Amino acid sequence: MVTLAILQARTGSTRLPGKVLAPILGRPLILRLIDRIRDAEGLDHIVVATTVHESDSELVETLEREGVLVRRGPVEDVLSRFLGVLDEFQPETFVRLTGDNPLLDATTIDQAVQAHRAVRADYTTNGLSHRFPHGLNVEVVQTAALRRLADRPLTAREREHVTIGIVERPEEFALSAVTQDDDNSELRWTVDLPEDLTWAREVFAQLHPGDPRFGQVAVVDLLRRRPDLRRTVRDAP
Repeated sequence: MVTLAILQARTGSTRLPGKVLAPILGRPLILRLIDRIRDAEGLDHIVVATTVHESDSELVETLEREGVLVRRGPVEDVLSRFLGVLDEFQPETFVRLTGDNPLLDATTIDQAVQAHRAVRADYTTNGLSHRFPHGLNVEVVQTAALRRLADRPLTAREREHVTIGIVERPEEFALSAVTQDDDNSELRWTVDLPEDLTWAREVFAQLHPGDPRFGQVAVVDLLRRRPDLRRTVRDAP
């Protein structure tokens, strides 16, 4: 079974433009994230799906210099972006990831991929269990399931959010939830705002030099030692 990671990213963020290219320890956020994704054993290839907008040309150049596969598609119709990648690479299964989660780790990705293969669902995610920090979201999807969804008349919201049409049709698609013992659901680790980026830089500064592959457990341990770094979903505007 070929499993393709599709990393959704663009520079045109409303609240923090250009965040995917913002440096973390001297390396763009998007490349820090890709370094971590590449450590996942359950993935065969990674493709970044970005837009045809001129503002994303610098992102494309940055990725291509690093040998990262990039494909461009519509700005708002993200579903079409994904379908274009799937048409080209023809994977049986793909993993949907987003470019604003630099703390996503390989262990979390592999956990979701392994769970998906075990249950043979249409869609597997750690987002349904509400046990993981916001910012460690992983979705594993059967390509055939997304194509079935795409054949329907979808709303603009469904086309923008790609998989939400699957999640909201549990009577039509087999859904599977990945869970964990620790409930870290109130923690917020995604990068949407300038202060989020400052926070992520500090976490990397604390953990990356000693272990470039640091994961969820290491971050939680750091937050116990440094409660001033603790960020929750309640802190979001």
